[in-house]
Amino acid sequence: MKYLSLLFLSFCVSFAAAQNLTIVRDANAPRAQFGAEKLSEIATAKGFKVVFVDKAPKKSKDKVIVLGEKGTDFWKQNTKNAKLDDSKLTKKEGFQIRTQKNIIFIEGFDASGALYGALELADKIKETGQIPAEINVKDSPEMVLRGTCIGMQKTTYLEGRGVYEYPYTPKSFPWFYDKALWVKYLDMMVENRMNSLYLWNGHPFASLVKLKDYPFAVEVSDEDFKKNEAIFKFLTEEANKRGIWVIQMFYNIILSKPFADHYNLKTQERERVITPVIADYTRKSITAFIEKYPNVGLLVCLGEAMNTVEDDVNWFTQTIIPAVQDGMKALGKTQEPPIILRSHDTDAPAVMAKALPLYKNLYTMSKYTGESLTTYTPGGPWGETHKQLSSLGSIHIENVHILANLEPFRYGSPDFIQKTVKAMHSAHGANALHLYPQASYWDWPYSADKTKTGERLLEMDRDWIWYKAWARYAWDSQRDRNQEINYWDKQFVARFGVDAEAGKNILEAYEQIGEIAPKTLRKFGITEGNRQTLLLGMFESQLVNPAKWRVYPGFHESCGPPGELLQEYAKKEWNHEAHSGEIPPQLISEIVQHGKIAVASIEKAAPMVTKDKEEFNRLKNDVYCYDAFANCFSEKVKAAMLVLRYSYSNDIADLDKAVPHLDKALIYYEELVKLTKDTYWYANSMQTAQRRIPIGGDDGNNKTWAELLPHYERELANFKRNISLLKEAKNGKMKTKDVATWKTAQVTMLSPKAASYAVKEGTKVYGTDISELVKVAPELKNLKGISLMEEQQNTEGTTLKFKNDKDVKLVVGYFNSDQKRFLFPPSLETNAAGNERGEAEVILANAINLKDLPRINIHTYRFKAGENQLTLGKGRVLILGFIDANQKIEPRDVGYIGKDEKEAVDWLFY
Repeated sequence: MKYLSLLFLSFCVSFAAAQNLTIVRDANAPRAQFGAEKLSEIATAKGFKVVFVDKAPKKSKDKVIVLGEKGTDFWKQNTKNAKLDDSKLTKKEGFQIRTQKNIIFIEGFDASGALYGALELADKIKETGQIPAEINVKDSPEMVLRGTCIGMQKTTYLEGRGVYEYPYTPKSFPWFYDKALWVKYLDMMVENRMNSLYLWNGHPFASLVKLKDYPFAVEVSDEDFKKNEAIFKFLTEEANKRGIWVIQMFYNIILSKPFADHYNLKTQERERVITPVIADYTRKSITAFIEKYPNVGLLVCLGEAMNTVEDDVNWFTQTIIPAVQDGMKALGKTQEPPIILRSHDTDAPAVMAKALPLYKNLYTMSKYTGESLTTYTPGGPWGETHKQLSSLGSIHIENVHILANLEPFRYGSPDFIQKTVKAMHSAHGANALHLYPQASYWDWPYSADKTKTGERLLEMDRDWIWYKAWARYAWDSQRDRNQEINYWDKQFVARFGVDAEAGKNILEAYEQIGEIAPKTLRKFGITEGNRQTLLLGMFESQLVNPAKWRVYPGFHESCGPPGELLQEYAKKEWNHEAHSGEIPPQLISEIVQHGKIAVASIEKAAPMVTKDKEEFNRLKNDVYCYDAFANCFSEKVKAAMLVLRYSYSNDIADLDKAVPHLDKALIYYEELVKLTKDTYWYANSMQTAQRRIPIGGDDGNNKTWAELLPHYERELANFKRNISLLKEAKNGKMKTKDVATWKTAQVTMLSPKAASYAVKEGTKVYGTDISELVKVAPELKNLKGISLMEEQQNTEGTTLKFKNDKDVKLVVGYFNSDQKRFLFPPSLETNAAGNERGEAEVILANAINLKDLPRINIHTYRFKAGENQLTLGKGRVLILGFIDANQKIEPRDVGYIGKDEKEAVDWLFY
């Protein structure tokens, strides 16, 4: 805290049953009234008789607290005889507390400042058991917004629905209607001085408003609609008392399902064309929402369900902003409700440039380091986006998003979090925080923990330290480190009934395990996003050939300090070149040491625990889980380094040396299975086909360590078998495995009426010399591609309409290039609906070489029998034909690479 001074005299006034306490507050000011009630609770518990009055007594021998907001008539009237200097009380949500004789004056710069001042005094009284005889405190928060989010979303899709499509109903979200739960959560927020609550949903409006022009668009029953109105009113009123601003998030363009069905539209479509009826419906939905809930803000995500930046700009400036302005006009208001623009999957600076002249009360938001927590030294291209947005003059919000690398174990390293918040200011220029739950976002309000009784733990209770640490440093990131160690030590002393030394050991365990997942993902991961569940591990094939799994562009350089990835390290090591920055051997050594220290620390604390032993034992088990994971991952990386060395040496001895490391890794993974089998329901709370690494999460599968173990066992068996085959082969070269061509399927093309071409060497797919096929994977050689015009693909995109009697897969060839003239492949990082047809994964990597164009990776899209349509975005892409959907096809890296590139060796694990 930024105290000018804080004086507690030795003759502090103790509580006594016979003493009265008078609290002077404005009963018509909800936040001051709430603060006064919190003060009363503390005093009453200590035996005081509390009296509330609206006017300060002229003379009183009792202790008096005057609570109010600077500049108001109430404050002026009740402080006219006091000599208070509030000239330096100038910051939003700031407060000062002063004593004069027997009166304590709590003055807030605004309503929230008055509330926070009351809570500050209440905390001090609770801590010391006394009302201070003299106190002189002044404080205000660094970050303008400090908020949390709750997903109105679920672990799996609703039947007949797509991603993010969850109407507000008691069946889907019974907890949403639990007022006691909301009070508990809001109290947690205000205790931590958080001032914003975000509700995330794809299209909430059809659950909250009715439209005269589109009465059929409502997605819930009349009974549920009334419940939604009541709970939303309750939530916003209770939040306002606590200085919390409720913000409703929505994606664009997602439509109400009844509305979409009425007009024969899809609820969401990446390549959707903005039409008058879609724009009118959305505009009127937002207008009705603003009219009905004028104190609720909006968080807008233009990305994912929209395609081009041009569409983003037009939609934001011609539909969303006018809709809010229409709502203001209907209310007769001129004060603009705040709108937050999320930069995800859009060019936010370009959108803001067009929007700011039209609407001033705009905020921007970007993910801190994507959908994982990886570093307190962010940079790279993602960092540049933050800098651009923070330079606009509006408030820029850091979104600590999803935490895909932290699920499901407990995380709460105050040191890591404090350094991260500092980096938000210094590296990104941000001044606000938006915080996701530490784990189980898709399963909120519960955590993933199994308990002996079967009772589900509340995530907000389990992850108390997550919320407390982020909120504490969002308020003041410059707190002294030594003092912070003492602060957290006391937290653990109070929570677990331990002595100070044990408290420090618990803190040490938290901070040691707090480094393991960030360090591991930022240099070895494929992506920071939902697509990867880090703590389920990674396959060796993913470590030695990450390109096949499409490493997310900008990830490594943005999400950690400079250093070398495995492939770069192996090449330098072979060439005897100097290394720089973080390198794989260093990182795996560090994570193993972190695990070792954490285990030793938690064991030292264990005998001292006298309170909440069950929760302590769950924490202790998490520490052991992290230790097992660190050891397992370290051994896998050691093996990967030897396998990559083999790619240069061609010495089978290098592979032999890798085997013991994979044997050890499997032993550690078996330990991880034992540690989690009876303690966790799942590793990742998103249990859909969006999860791809280490393996697909289709139909809710592969979400536990026990499910993954057979896959890792098979990986090791394959590796040992292939080493044996190599040893038996002549000259150490295995005979190339024969690959069957895929079985084609017949379809009736409805449009375009284009010619076809044979997918074979010598074909010029665009009729130009540079587009000649030079090498073609054997699997593809029976296919008939569809001839399309380059220019049309670049300007209009690609749309196919066809009829098929049986289930088929469309084979699509994406150019391996980041140039905008080529269509980018499906990306689950930016399009959560990007695997609805199984298209997200590369089926054949490096499968076609063209004469003078980038090589091709193969994806497939599955279609059921009937009339179908596929619309792809703008950019060149090859439509290579149709195959039987029910045949078994083996994903692989075909290996058609450039002459200066190294052949992938991941085949050793298949």
